[in-house]
Order: sequence, then C-alpha cells, then structure tokens
Amino acid sequence: MLADIPNIEDERILATWGGGEDAALWKIDDRRLGVLTVDFITPVVDDPYLWGQVAAANSISDVFAMGGRPIVALNVVGFPTKKLELDVLKKILAGGFSKTREAGAFLAGGHSVQDDEPKYGLVVYGEVDADRIWRTSGARAGDVLILTKPVGTGIAITGIKADMIDIPETATEATRWMTTLNDVPRAFSDDLRREVHAATDVTGFGLTGHILDMLGEGGLDFHLSPRDVPVLPGVLDLANAGLVPEGTYRNRAAYEDRVQIEGERDDAEADVLFDAQTSGGLLLAAAPQRAEEMLSACREAGFVRAAIIGKFAPGDAKIKVKGQGTSPLRGVGRSPMVLA
Repeated sequence: MLADIPNIEDERILATWGGGEDAALWKIDDRRLGVLTVDFITPVVDDPYLWGQVAAANSISDVFAMGGRPIVALNVVGFPTKKLELDVLKKILAGGFSKTREAGAFLAGGHSVQDDEPKYGLVVYGEVDADRIWRTSGARAGDVLILTKPVGTGIAITGIKADMIDIPETATEATRWMTTLNDVPRAFSDDLRREVHAATDVTGFGLTGHILDMLGEGGLDFHLSPRDVPVLPGVLDLANAGLVPEGTYRNRAAYEDRVQIEGERDDAEADVLFDAQTSGGLLLAAAPQRAEEMLSACREAGFVRAAIIGKFAPGDAKIKVKGQGTSPLRGVGRSPMVLA
C-alpha cells in the first residue's frame, strides 16, 4: 500500500515505515533521538476503564521497544455518542490517563471523531539516548531471545467475547498482562541496556511475525523452543475448540512459508505461535551471558514469566521450530499443518 509513497530521505530521519522499526526515529542532536508512534484498537474487554488501560499500554509499548522513555501523549478517539453513554468514554479516557502517568508521560489532549465502533489509542512521543537505542534488526548469531510476557492474548480475547472461558484465570491473566507496561528499559542498568542487540514488541503480527521482523532479509535463522514459550492458561484449550481470531489465521497464511516445524506438528501450538497479540511483551536479543542478567532484571521488575525462547544462528531468515514431543504447549490439534 505504501509502495507508491516515496520514503523520506533526510540524514535526520533514522527510521520510517520503510525499515520495519516500531516507531519513527530521528536525530535531535548528537546525544538525543526522538521516537514518535501512534496506535489505537477496538475494545478487547467489556470494562471501559480496563480497555483504556490496555489501549494506552499497547500504544506506549513502541517507545519502550526502542529503549526509550515516553514523554508526552495525545488521545486518539472514535466513539459512537448516539449508541453509548459519554460516561463510558470518560472511563476509557481515565484508564488511558492512568497508564500514561504510570509510564512517566504527560497526556496533553488529543482528537475525537464520531464512529460506529469505539476505538481508542495514543500518539506517543518519547526520547532515547543515541548510544542506548534498540532497533528491530541487529541480532547476532549465537544470541538468545527473551520474551517478557506470555502469549495467547488474541485467542483469550476471542474466548472472552464468545463467553466461553472455562478457566477464570485465563481472562484475569490476559487482562493483567495486557495492562502491564513494557517498561523494561527502566529496569535495566545503562550498561545492560547497551547490551541489547535488537528488540521489538509482540503485537498484531504475532510471535512468529515479529521474530521474522528481527531476522530481516537474510543471514540469520531463529531456532524456537516451543516448550520454553510462556503461554496464558487455558489458551490451548480455546485454540483446540476453534476460538482463534481472524488475525491469527491471517498471520499463519502470511508467514507459514518461513516457519519450519520439525517432527510432530500440532495446530493448537501453531495457533499460539501465530496468534495476533494485543499489548504483548518485548523480544530482546542478547549474548547468552548478558541475557541471563536481563532475564533476572525482567523478573525482578514484575515480568515473572519472562523466558529465553530460542537462539539465533546463521541461516536464510526462517524460524525453525523444534519438535513438539516434549512441549507443554502440545494440544490435540485439529489437523496437520503443512509448512515449508
């Protein structure tokens, strides 16, 4: 869609849509880089305050994913004033405000339009020191990859909307993690932040899609260990019941030719790996010895399910998934997967 729009060529602009980065990035001076992003979503939970928190955490995440600190935000609102009471919108905005302040940023206004379906998110401006910037690319052969939050929110949201959650913990944990800020940079020392070779957050393209972003066009493969991937409770049961969002199927269709599963194949596990996330965790690539320090820092900061999920190796930009025989992700599976 953007092929006919010329990419910006200016020495001050360091990242746009053309580079696969999480946000626009430009040089302010020799030390400071500006980070600018925008994101908004439709409702994922019934409680308007909680939805406001999820949407804000999701929007702010791109600044944290680049190692930055959010500074100021603007509301982006679509709201059906003829269908819903304005009190609902007040609660949404209050939820967004609470997360913006928790992130250390200021909420300074915004813009709203009439819409048939509620939509909410933020434009977020932040900054990062030039020597501490995290980019999507930059992982090295031998690096391991940390995932800071469990996956499965897309499937969990589908189960919530269908009122088919048999395990109450599923909805509770999904909401807990979606409202958790990805403020990992604040948990790392300056030295440790410089040791992150690449980073991104896990959102609509799912775990596999965002790992593929980190691989770029070639030179590296990623060896994924499904048994090490943290997953929300009850999500595999929902996947086996067919409660999988459309975005997850789109991801699978888009990326499956670059994902190789060795040995026994399981559809429920694949659904989790391709699942379109809302306000998912960060992916951090680093040398193994520093990754262990990062993992400890993440857990101390409240990311108690943070885990190392695999390793980068020389290759041609594919994800290689180890066999599922010992994986706790393993489910019944609706049909065999055919992957390249």
